[in-house]
Amino acid sequence: MKDFTRMDNLLKGFVEKGTNPGCAVAVIQGDELIYHGEAGFADIASGKKVDVHSMFSQASTTKLFTYAILGMIYEEGKFLFSDPLYYYLPEWKDTKKYVRRENGEIVTEPLEKPITIRDAVAMMCGLPYCMVPALNPSTPTLAAMSEQMRNLLEKGPTTIEQEVRAMANVPVMFEPGSHWLYGFGSEITGVLVETFEGKPLREVFKDRLIDPLELEDADTLARPWNKDRIVTNYARKDLGVFEPMPNFSATDPDSVPAGARPNLLISAHDFAVFMQMLANGGTYKGRKFLGSGTVAMLHENQLGPVQLADFENDYLAGYGYGLGFRTLLTQKYGHNGHLGNFGWTGGTGIWAEADPVDHFSVVYMHNMMPNDELYHHHRVRAVVNGIML
Repeated sequence: MKDFTRMDNLLKGFVEKGTNPGCAVAVIQGDELIYHGEAGFADIASGKKVDVHSMFSQASTTKLFTYAILGMIYEEGKFLFSDPLYYYLPEWKDTKKYVRRENGEIVTEPLEKPITIRDAVAMMCGLPYCMVPALNPSTPTLAAMSEQMRNLLEKGPTTIEQEVRAMANVPVMFEPGSHWLYGFGSEITGVLVETFEGKPLREVFKDRLIDPLELEDADTLARPWNKDRIVTNYARKDLGVFEPMPNFSATDPDSVPAGARPNLLISAHDFAVFMQMLANGGTYKGRKFLGSGTVAMLHENQLGPVQLADFENDYLAGYGYGLGFRTLLTQKYGHNGHLGNFGWTGGTGIWAEADPVDHFSVVYMHNMMPNDELYHHHRVRAVVNGIML
């Protein structure tokens, strides 16, 4: 039996110091939950505490479901990562790129090669995020994407399929594969999954992962039977001073189109179950979801020196990036886990990592934006690896 007193103390310390309003951690090894810990508030006004069933809005960690499911579809022979996007999304056949000439003039040119599925999944397709039109776009690509989004939103709520098809007309920022840029590649990946499966991505989540893994505290919408478990998100104004934030992602089943971008609402425990399936090499409680080679492929680093320079910052130091998952390449920047550990982060305070060597997963969640991720996540990481290894 491992002693998680240090983790209990860390979580309580976060809340007592006022660095976040509430948080939870779950650790699974093999198929067994070996620790869960909670501290602070799911909702400050009502006094409701975070517990093991509290469902946190995931933001970008939602993508990990998409990438794992894409791995399942890959194993069914429905595509290759080297396939051009236009094989499945014909609008993307003639996508162009912006090029700055020596005299400073910006022009469009044809791509040297078409955007591939790998380029999209590994965030090397050259398109930034653009969920709403940018007020002061920093690049011609973002300006063009903003115009497309403006035109779509004038007609009402959008679906990710509409967004992805519209963005095919936008010249990308660089030759696909030459740089790393976090952004619209995940939307493209989601629409590829929808195309292969013939249904909205949120339904694919349910059919492929939520139901088979028996994730009872997981959904993409707030419903009568789960809305009391969904935590309130806060903005921190000062240590211990938090203001409720409006829901940044549409979760009302009566107003959200079925094909809208899904945002996962899930407990730390249930997300750890998903991550544990990956830590186990694609199996959980005797059921095989993915081959171990496919799991390894998904978190194999895809970045060379140029792309790693685009990727690395203080928070991501030591990691590379695979097919949707970051992966640990070196411990020299202060990571005390195994090389090859893989996972991702969500903007509301989520951190998830799987250890493929000792076969355990850890998920940390809090309910605050900006999430102060470097302060919280690296401390959780240091403590849990000190306990587990």
